[in-house]
Amino acid sequence: MKKKFSFILPPVFIIYIMILLRITVFRSNFNFSNFFNGQIELIPFLGLFDLLKKGDFLTFTYLFIGNIIWFVPFGFLLPLLKKPNYCVVLYGFLLSFLIEFFQYIFGTGISEIEDLLLNTLGCFLGYRICLKLFFKKNSR
Repeated sequence: MKKKFSFILPPVFIIYIMILLRITVFRSNFNFSNFFNGQIELIPFLGLFDLLKKGDFLTFTYLFIGNIIWFVPFGFLLPLLKKPNYCVVLYGFLLSFLIEFFQYIFGTGISEIEDLLLNTLGCFLGYRICLKLFFKKNSR
């Protein structure tokens, strides 16, 4: 990436993280009285399969594709801020885990295994796109 545009990357990354946390953890139902009031779903894709059984394809698509898409920018932007390596995907997994943990702690969502998997997939896809666009083919 050209150095003349690198000054904009940190603020864009911070804004992205703030938006991500706003839509995942600090939702409209967020308050400090809901501690440890969240739900955990340990069976992957159970909720998504239920949506398909009910014929709720719109919600299924939003949750399935959305969990991937919301983490593509993380995998794309982080290598531009620091040397690209596969730790980017690990960082994406850890961020997703942290979000799921906070959703449980603050009672603002259901902590689901598939969210970890799909978010990490999104981070990986963003990372691969970034490598193809800005770094040598053999970079890792």
